[in-house]
Amino acid sequence: MKRRKGSRTPKQPLHVHHRSQTDLSAWRKGGQIDSEKSLRNHPSSNDQEHDSQEGSLEQALRYLEKAQDCVALKKNSVLQKHLDAVESTALTQGLPPEGFEILLNVVLSGRFADTVNTRLLKSLIPASVIPENSVVKAVSWLCVSKCSGNIQLLFLKWLITVFDFIDHKEQLRALYGFFFFFLQDEKMCPYICHVLYLLTRKENVKPFRIRVLLDLQAKMGMQSHLQALLSLYKLYCPEQVTITLPGKMKTYFKNSEGPWKAAITAVRQRNQGTSPLSQAVFLGTSQPQSRKRKWNAQLVVPASSISTNNLQEDRQKNHVYLYSTKESFPLEQLQTFPQLLENIHRLEFPSQMGSVLTNPLLLHYMNCVKDESIYLRLYFWMGQMLQEECTWCVVDNPCEEEFENFLETIYKSECFLQEGFSACEEFLYKTLPLWDGTCCRSGVFRLMSWIPLSSFSDFKSYLYDPLAQLFFTSSIYFKCSVLESLKELLQNWLNYNVIQMDLELSSLNTTLSGRVNAVAELVHFVGWISTVALRLENNSTFLLYFILDFYGTVCEMYLKYNLPLLIMPPAGIFYPALLSMDSVNLNQLCNIMYRYRTNLVAAKENELSKKKLLQFKFSNQTYREYNQYIIAMVGCLWTSSAFQKDIHAQGLCMDDKLLSKTAVKELKTSFNIVYHPALMGYSMQFLQQMCPDDTTFNFKLIKGKKWDWYLEYLYAQGLKGLKVFIESSISRVSQASRRKAENVEA
Repeated sequence: MKRRKGSRTPKQPLHVHHRSQTDLSAWRKGGQIDSEKSLRNHPSSNDQEHDSQEGSLEQALRYLEKAQDCVALKKNSVLQKHLDAVESTALTQGLPPEGFEILLNVVLSGRFADTVNTRLLKSLIPASVIPENSVVKAVSWLCVSKCSGNIQLLFLKWLITVFDFIDHKEQLRALYGFFFFFLQDEKMCPYICHVLYLLTRKENVKPFRIRVLLDLQAKMGMQSHLQALLSLYKLYCPEQVTITLPGKMKTYFKNSEGPWKAAITAVRQRNQGTSPLSQAVFLGTSQPQSRKRKWNAQLVVPASSISTNNLQEDRQKNHVYLYSTKESFPLEQLQTFPQLLENIHRLEFPSQMGSVLTNPLLLHYMNCVKDESIYLRLYFWMGQMLQEECTWCVVDNPCEEEFENFLETIYKSECFLQEGFSACEEFLYKTLPLWDGTCCRSGVFRLMSWIPLSSFSDFKSYLYDPLAQLFFTSSIYFKCSVLESLKELLQNWLNYNVIQMDLELSSLNTTLSGRVNAVAELVHFVGWISTVALRLENNSTFLLYFILDFYGTVCEMYLKYNLPLLIMPPAGIFYPALLSMDSVNLNQLCNIMYRYRTNLVAAKENELSKKKLLQFKFSNQTYREYNQYIIAMVGCLWTSSAFQKDIHAQGLCMDDKLLSKTAVKELKTSFNIVYHPALMGYSMQFLQQMCPDDTTFNFKLIKGKKWDWYLEYLYAQGLKGLKVFIESSISRVSQASRRKAENVEA
């Protein structure tokens, strides 16, 4: 391995340079590296508190650096004091960038016992960033095998955890072959695979490496970490990786974060309160994040190790340009959309991907650049986080509020991208059978509304069945929440279909057929659970509102969403809505039936004129159901003949003898627009205005011209659905409306 100018050999002693000491002082005052001028402009309120820790840390680093012989911790008070100083500083403020080179060299050179090395490794908590050069030098120690295998494994776990905090990656990526060599070590193999997964780019995929991975798989079996690396290789070069890999989501890498993540989050939270550079260093963290949860630490894009001012100074002094046009654009400098457009070819995502969820510019990038590797990395990370932190699946994990915040973050990202994450789909399929319907309810329902329209064959067993069990055994408010979520899911699927139809030149394909089947299955499922729910809840008007709101989307699938499908609501929904005592629901039903008519008329015209979508000709059963419902509505609301002409099997048709036993006077007019329970209040108000002195409320007076006035009165009360239904279904009213419109135009 070619060494950079100025690098030390393993046998040379390590020294603390004057530059390091200066930077340590700067770090003490401001919590971050900065110039003296910047420090004077931003004095810290905790200088006195930090002074003692700073001095102790400098002394500890000098001591640890100069120690040459193998020193044991037992009965060594000096070593114990310096270890305590490093640990306390790391846990309260984090370590400055200059401390990592010293401590990593000490740990991996094997000068101390494993007990000491382990404590030092666990204390490697960054205050800001980790210099790439210190990590490269640490990796070089693995060649000489000075430290034990346990320390090597712990170092790899640390490297995986802090990978996003390393300021640059170019030198580290140059060691790809070096890391790949260690795959032969069975204990290190899972962690080496994880490191390689974070480092892999398309140019790293070589035929000989694929052969090595396949040989290891044949030797070890189908290991998850090998499968992850092969999946990434296949994504970059599908023509080279010809084997079939499992498509289902799996936890490819075990949680290797150890104690670092929670400590890093806590340190960042403290430093952000005092650091003048917190906004520049930690992109996208306007609100302090939790100290406990792992995902919060990964929702941050780490910054480079030097600020812009220092970068210009170093360029002038050393004539070294750290950023060339071929290198990636630093993500912490990405602040505006024009910057994104100018540098879109030079952006490189954080390998652990968590920070993408809170950064709109990076989400824009995902929308613009369809790089499958980005989605694959996000898929693995998100799937692991959801599985490990699910409040109702993990024992002793009571932080429901924080997990719901995480679900909310994912949901907002899905809304921004206008597509769901497959990792969330897998999470819902696995956890819904275990969910109690209470924990993180809003978050679960929001994720449910963005399930991708892909594997529709799995919906019944993984989504509909467990959801139905919760639906029937929960409160009416839970039922309404489910219906609202499924309505949003239907809308998202229909919007997806509109986009796909624009992309596809022809609709003669199995993909469209699959989408039609998936949507139809969803509508039938909602119809079934809604019918049962109305019986369980005694035809609740509150529940009926959400059911009709769902069918308000269903009735427009053909014209508005370009999907050749229309499904009428079941009779168990239609008749409770028709006989509802609430005018809002009755008005909504009228509006829905009018829109069904508009879509069916358009479909019939297209069919007769042999236009598009002939292969999806609507069934005659759909037209028959619509006609039967229209007869029932007109018979109830207008002609007062509901009990005679409604021939639906579940309709209102009754024998005259049975009707006579009810002893109801004027029963034939019981559900017209004057006597209907949902409209009777309007009838009384109309009579009060027409005949203010009459207190008998003689509804028979509403006839002839007063009937037409009453209609206008109803329309003026906001019953627009009733208006469009009557004008489209009653020929007399329709003709009168047209004549009136013509007179207005004339």
